[in-house]
Amino acid sequence: MKAALRRLLKLVVGLTGATAVVSLAIGALLGADLLRSLAIGFYLSGSFMIGVGFLLGNRGPARMRADSSPLPFASRRVRWATRDEHFEAMNSSAVFVVLGFALILIGVVADTRHQLF
Repeated sequence: MKAALRRLLKLVVGLTGATAVVSLAIGALLGADLLRSLAIGFYLSGSFMIGVGFLLGNRGPARMRADSSPLPFASRRVRWATRDEHFEAMNSSAVFVVLGFALILIGVVADTRHQLF
């Protein structure tokens, strides 16, 4: 459990740092308020992560076979996903949603337009 929390914390810190660097760079180029740029960057990246998590969690039960043709006019062959594939899809979805919520919460803290207390 500790190892999983440590990995999640590393992901949150890494995404926070990357989002902050990109947001500050774009804000500086546009001449915007840097704290507002940070908040908007965190909101956008968090929303993107939640969207990705939603899409990963809503994958259907069918998967393409490895031997099927990538051409759109060729016959498609599908197979049912295994239990492990369902489990992995749900876990990936949960990680993306948690990361997205964390980034949005960091954006709320960084936002200077609204006071929390």
